[in-house]
Amino acid sequence: MCQVDEDYIDAQLETKAGLSVSRKCMKCKEGSAVLIIRVGDAFCGDCFKEYFVHKFRAMLGKNRLIFPGEKVLLSVSGGPASSALLSQVQEGLSPETPKKLRFVPGIIYVDEGAACGQSLEERGEIKSQLETIFRASGFPFYVVHLEAVFSLPSSVLQCASSALDRRNESYKEAVDGFIQSACSETQRETGQGSNSYTEVQTLLSELSTQEWSGEVGIVTNKSQPFTPEQTEAVRTLLASVKTLTAREELLKTLRQHLILHTARVRGYSKVMMGDSCSRLAVKLLTNISLGRGAFLAMDTGFSDPRYGDIAIVRPMREYSSKEIAFYNRMFKVPSVFTSALDTKAPEKASIHRLTESFISKLQADFPSTVSTIYRTSEKLNTACPRPIADGELTEKCLLCLCALDTGAEEATAFHATLISENLSCNRMPATIPALGVAKQQCCASGGEQKESCGDRVDGCHSVDRTSFTPELQTLLCYSCRLIIKDMTSVNSVPEYILSEAERRKRRAQMKEEIQDFLLNPENDAVEMTVS
Repeated sequence: MCQVDEDYIDAQLETKAGLSVSRKCMKCKEGSAVLIIRVGDAFCGDCFKEYFVHKFRAMLGKNRLIFPGEKVLLSVSGGPASSALLSQVQEGLSPETPKKLRFVPGIIYVDEGAACGQSLEERGEIKSQLETIFRASGFPFYVVHLEAVFSLPSSVLQCASSALDRRNESYKEAVDGFIQSACSETQRETGQGSNSYTEVQTLLSELSTQEWSGEVGIVTNKSQPFTPEQTEAVRTLLASVKTLTAREELLKTLRQHLILHTARVRGYSKVMMGDSCSRLAVKLLTNISLGRGAFLAMDTGFSDPRYGDIAIVRPMREYSSKEIAFYNRMFKVPSVFTSALDTKAPEKASIHRLTESFISKLQADFPSTVSTIYRTSEKLNTACPRPIADGELTEKCLLCLCALDTGAEEATAFHATLISENLSCNRMPATIPALGVAKQQCCASGGEQKESCGDRVDGCHSVDRTSFTPELQTLLCYSCRLIIKDMTSVNSVPEYILSEAERRKRRAQMKEEIQDFLLNPENDAVEMTVS
C-alpha cells in the first residue's frame, strides 16, 4: 500500500540510474537494447518487432471471433494506434508471413474536418495523404464525411440479428473448412491433387489479396461529396451543445453510426478499432464519470456485440501508447496528424481531457497505473439481461444502442434525481413521462383530425419538436441523457435520430392501447401446466 511518508523520489532516482543504453536484449541476450518498454524490459529491434507482431496475432487467436473469409472493416483515423493496426494487418497478409491472417480487410476513414473547423483545403490535404497510405496497402477503402449523418436512414439505429450466426460454430471446423476449400480451388486451377497439410499451408501462404483489392477504391466521388449547407448544419449541431464533454460524446456517437452504416452497406460483419491500452484506461475512468458504468464491458472489452449483426473488436488493447509510438518510429509506419475537438484545449476543458491528464501524470510517477486500470477492465462482464418474452425486443438507447439503464425502481438515486429535476421545473413527480409514451394530439387547431394528417411526418402521429426534449430523454440511457440536456435545442439533431424516436414512441403508444388484448406468455404457461 502507498504510504504518505514514503520517499518515492529516491526510488525513482535509483531506477533511472540503473538504466543503461549498453544493456543486452532481455529475449535474445545477444543484441544491444535499443529501447526499454518498462523497467527491466529491454529489447533489440528484431526482438521488439517479433514481440509486437506476436501480441497482435495472439490477441486474435485467443478470442477466436474473426472467422476465415470474414470481411473486417478497419477504422483508421490516421493516428498512431490505427496506423499500427493497419500495419499489423498488412504484415499478417503479406506473402512472406508463414501463417497468414484469413479474413478479408477493408478500411474506413471518417472525415471530421467540419466539426473541427478545418477549411476545405486542409481537409483535402489530409484526405490525399491518407488515400496514398490506403492505396499502398492494397485494401479497399472508404472515405466518409461527417456531413453524411444528415442522409443516414433511421434503420441504422435498429439492432439487426446477424444473418450468419457463428456463435455456436466451432472455430476449428471453420478453419478446416476454409483450408479444404482453398485446397480444392487450387487443385482446380492447377489440375493437381494434394492432400498434404504442409503443402496446403504453403499454398495458403502464396494466396494474394489482389483478387479482391480492386472491388472498391473509394465511396466518394471526385465531385464534392457534401454541400456547404450540410457543413454548416454540422457546425450548428455542435454549437448547440454547451460543453466540450457532451460535444465529444455526440461526435463519437455520430462517428460510430457512420461506421456502422458503412459496414452494413458494404457487407462487413466485424469492425476493428485501434483503441490502445492507454486509451482504454482513460475511457474507463471517463465513462464512469459520465454515468456509463453499466456499459464498461462493451465500451472497453475486446468485443462489443451491442449492434447484433456488426461486432466491434479491439485487437490493439494490449498495447500501450509508448509501445505503439516506438514501433511506428522504428519501422517507419506512416501516420497523419488530424486535429480533434480537444486539440490545444486546456486541461480542464472537458472530463476527457482532465482524465487523460490525470492518468498521464500518474503514469509518469507510477509506471503501473495504466496497466492496473486496464487489468481492472478485463475483469468486467456484461450483466445478464432480464428474460424477455418471445417476440419482445430489449429496450435500447436511441443513441448508443446499449440496453436502457433507466428502468430503475423508485427507491434509487436515479429516480430521486428525476423527482428533483421535475420539482425544479415546477412540475409534480406524477408528471414524469413514462418510457416511450408521450401525450399527443392532432396538429390541427382544436385537435380535429385532418385526412392527410396521419400521412405527414409532423402530423398527429408525431410529437411537437419544440417540446420534444423531455420526451426524447425517455428513450436514452442515463449518459446519453446528459448530452441532450446540454443541448440548447434538438432541432439541429439529424433527421434519422428524430424519425426513429417518433417511430419508437408511436410503437410504444400503440402497444399501450392494445395491452389489454395481448396474451401473457407466463399466464399461458401456467394454464398449460395446470391442464
